[in-house]
Amino acid sequence: MAPRLKFTKEQMITAALDLVRREGTAALTARSLAEALGTSTQPVFTCFGSMDEAKREVKTAAQSLFREYIKNGLDSDVPFFGVGMQYIAFAKDEPQLYRLLFLNGDGGISDAVKELGAIVREPLTRIYSLTAEEADLFFRDMWLVVHSIAALTVSGDCGYGEKEISGILTGFSVAVCKAIKEVPGFVSGTFDRNAVFARLITESPAY
Repeated sequence: MAPRLKFTKEQMITAALDLVRREGTAALTARSLAEALGTSTQPVFTCFGSMDEAKREVKTAAQSLFREYIKNGLDSDVPFFGVGMQYIAFAKDEPQLYRLLFLNGDGGISDAVKELGAIVREPLTRIYSLTAEEADLFFRDMWLVVHSIAALTVSGDCGYGEKEISGILTGFSVAVCKAIKEVPGFVSGTFDRNAVFARLITESPAY
C-alpha cells in the first residue's frame, strides 16, 4: 500500500508554484520543494513521480493564472485593448511565471499565442468589423508589440509607465487597423510598399 500523503497534490502544486514565482523555474527541485513543505523528498516523488511532472503541473497552474488576467482584460470596455494591458500586467506582477510561459525557449509559446489569438478573434471581428483573417493579422501584429513591452518589463528595462504604454498600444492599434481597412493588399502582403509610403509622405494631414 502506498504511504498516505501528508499533503494533497493541490497543496504541493501551490507550494511549487509559489517557489517558482519567487525564485524561477531553475529553483524548483525535489529538495527545495520538500524544504518549502517542511518534509522529506519522498512525499514529493510519491505525489509527482518525477520533477518533470511537477514542472508540468506548475506550468498548467501558471497558465490558469494567466487566463484570469486575460479574462479581466476581456471584461473591459474595449476587450482587445484590455487584454493587451492585462498581458503586460501579468508580466509585471509575475515575471518568473511570464518567463516560464513565454521566454523559456521550449517552443511552447506558439501554442499559448494560438490560444490567445482564438480568444480575442471574436471581439476583434465584432468591435472592429474585421473578417477572421483580418482579425488574426491584427492580433499577430499587436501581439508582437505587447510581447516586446512585456519582455522589457520582465527584464527590468521598460522605462514606460502605464499611461505611456496605453498610448503606444493605441497608436499601433490605430495604425494597423487603418492599414487593414484602407491599404489594398495589406492583409495578403501584396500591397505596393513604395507607393503607400510615397503617398503618406506627400499627402497633407487631414486634421
